[in-house]
Parts: sequence; C-alpha cells; structure tokens
Amino acid sequence: MTNGKPRTLLIVEDDPALQKQMRWSFDQYETLVAADRDSALALVRRHAPAVVTMDLGLPPDADSVSEGFLLLEQLLAIAPDTKVIVLTGQNDRANALRAIDMGAYDFFAKPFEPEILGLTIDRAFRLYDLQQENRRLRSMQQPDALGGLITRDPEMLRICRTIEKVATSNATVLLLGESGTGKELLARGLHAASPRSGERFVAINCAAIPENLLESELFGYEKGAFTGAAKSTPGKIETAHRGTLMLDEIGDLPLALQAKLLRFLQERVIERVGGREEIPVDVRIVCATHQDLKALIREGRFREDLYYRLAEIVINIPPLRNRIGDAALLAHAFVRRFGAEQKRSLTLGEDALSSITAHRWPGNVRELENCIKRAVIMAEGNLVTASDLGLETTDTEPTNLDLRSLREEAERKAILTALSRSNGNVVRTAELLGISRPTLYDLMHKLGLKT
Repeated sequence: MTNGKPRTLLIVEDDPALQKQMRWSFDQYETLVAADRDSALALVRRHAPAVVTMDLGLPPDADSVSEGFLLLEQLLAIAPDTKVIVLTGQNDRANALRAIDMGAYDFFAKPFEPEILGLTIDRAFRLYDLQQENRRLRSMQQPDALGGLITRDPEMLRICRTIEKVATSNATVLLLGESGTGKELLARGLHAASPRSGERFVAINCAAIPENLLESELFGYEKGAFTGAAKSTPGKIETAHRGTLMLDEIGDLPLALQAKLLRFLQERVIERVGGREEIPVDVRIVCATHQDLKALIREGRFREDLYYRLAEIVINIPPLRNRIGDAALLAHAFVRRFGAEQKRSLTLGEDALSSITAHRWPGNVRELENCIKRAVIMAEGNLVTASDLGLETTDTEPTNLDLRSLREEAERKAILTALSRSNGNVVRTAELLGISRPTLYDLMHKLGLKT
C-alpha cells in the first residue's frame, strides 16, 4: 500500500482461467489485465505500473515467444524502471535467461505457487520504491545544473545534453546565438555541472567596457601603472582562478587584446598592466557572442588563430521563434513568477497564448520576459489577455510542400504547442488535441517526444 492506495500490478496473460486465478491470488493489489501486446502497452502508458507479470506466449501466435519478447523490449523502452517478472514453461530455461539479459527482473516457471510468486512480486515493489526514493534523494543533493532552463524543444534539449557532456572537461566552449537566447544561463549551467562548481563563476561583457579600460579589467594592473592605480589589483581572469570565466560578446574584443588573450590561452599565464611578473592562472573559458565570427575574420576584425582556440566546442543556440512550444511554456513560468511578486494569482487566457505563439520574438526570451512582466502589472483581473500583451503578429506561408514531412511537422508542432499551453498536463493536452491519452502517447513515441 502507498498513501492508502493499493499498488498497481499489471498481469499480461491470454488464458482467461489463469487471469481469473491471478487476480484472485493477488487481490491486495489493484490488478490490471492485458491479453495481448497492444493492450499491455496501452495500460503501461496509462497507469505506469511498478510491477508487471507477463507470459511470453501471446497472441496472435501463442505457441511462439516472439510476441512476448517484442512486448518485453517495448515495455522496458517505455518504462525502464518497471520490474517485469516473466512466466515461462518448465523446460524453458534458455528463454528465461534471454529475458533476464534483456532487462527482466525475474522469471518463474509454470505452473507456479501463488504464495512464492507473491513474495517475488512484493520484493519487486519494494525494490522499485527503494530505487525511486534513492533517485529523489540524489536529485535533492545534486540539483540539475540546468534546472533554470525551461524548454521542451528537441534542439534545446539536445543542447542541454551537450552542455552536460562537455562540463566535465576543460575544453573552451563558444556559445553562439541571438541576444536574449540564454547564453549566460547555459554558461552558468556549464559551470554548475563541472568539477569547478565550488569555485567562482566570473562574467565580463567585452562590449560594455571602454577599450582603454578593458585590458586592466581582464588582466589587472600593478600599483602606479597609470594615473589612479593606487594599489595592485587582480583582473577578471585572475579572479576566476580555478573557476570559470565567461567572456560575453567576445566578437567586440579589440584586436590588441585578442593577441594578449591568445597568448594567455596558449601559455595559461598573464601579466598585469604595468607588471613584468608572469602569473599562472587555471581557469575554464566560456565565450559567447551574437555576431558571426567567421564573417569578422574575413573582414579582418577577428583573429583566425584566436577563433580556433576558442571554438573547441561550438554550441549554436536557436532563437525563441524556432523553439516549438517554448514561448507559451516560458510565458506560463513568467506569469507565475511575476504574479507571485505582485501577490496575485494570474493565468494566461487562450487569446494571450495564441498571440504569444504567433509572435516572432525578435528579442527572444528577454523580450518575452519583459512583455509578460508588463502584462502582469497591467492586467485588471486574474486573466492575462492578448490586449494586456499588446503584441503584433505576422503570418508566413510554408515553402515545404512535401505532404509526409508537413504532416509529421504539423503533428509535432501541435503536440508541443498543446503541451506548452496546458503547462505539461497530459490529460488537458489530449483534450486540446481532441484525441485519447493512449493516442497521444503513441504519437509522442513515434515523433520521439517526451512528457
């Protein structure tokens, strides 16, 4: 029992007499019964049972084990944490071992003793609970480094996985993307997921500091190096020792400083302005820019050798208008945040969601954030409407006329948009799309989408 409710046990068996016997034997659980592969998968998607018992011989060919092994493979792909107990014939050891090798929890030979099988089922439930609790505790102790990033877009999710992979290395990372796409958020996530997370994350905007001050800001200066230099002061690079340094808008770095930065990246030592001592610095460099660095190289405004030093790992961040469903998803989050600041409980109206989805967002997430903040302040009731947003939208016609790809893209976009509008509620999403939950899960599986 969990929270006073019976645990859910799925029994996959095509023999009606054995179905009845097993339901009677395990009546302490909420038993679900499936007689074939399709109905079993539908019940797994709908109810997510922790434990499944299944016969390998299933229709349409109950004398073969092919359907049973196909179900086992698909079931564990959908719900890898589910404990599957396979029921086999007395002289079926080879298939039993094959099932264990595929990921089954245990196997039992038919006919079985209900009391003994019941002990195995109970042990499977306990192991499932223990693993879920361990996972919950690990997530509390080691929070997701990219937990502040809100997205359901497949490309952005791929970028998150890339960030997690490269975080453990010391490779220099170059983040490319329009202004407002979340480059600093990803850089901070990279630092938080790295072995340097206990040290400082230091960011400097190369475009925001005058050229005559930028060198001393980056490299520091010695006492008396220039008028006003009353004491020796470390720069941003030195301050980030053993941590991570983010050089934002690296495309605006002056050529003279590009040469000095290149030397640091090669030698890993710096000299302060007005100094002669070489100071070793251990720092991870993350750069970001909205500019086309290769175009700047062709124009002679950016050093090619520096580019290849910085571009060990290049990550292109898509603009918000290309992230399917993310605008509505982010809007929900911003309404909650700014509503809490204003001590108001607000929701987005359907007309507001349609307006948000249709807008191009040239300023990306930053523009959306400011728009929602203004709308929350201006909203008169508990509903944020399209008029509160004040957005202008333009429609464009598709150029791709391939029906199959258009249909798949339309399905993907509709599902992601509905998930974002419903704030991730699967039941509400299915209602918005006018389909059943099993159909929704099947479509998401076909398109490679996750809830």
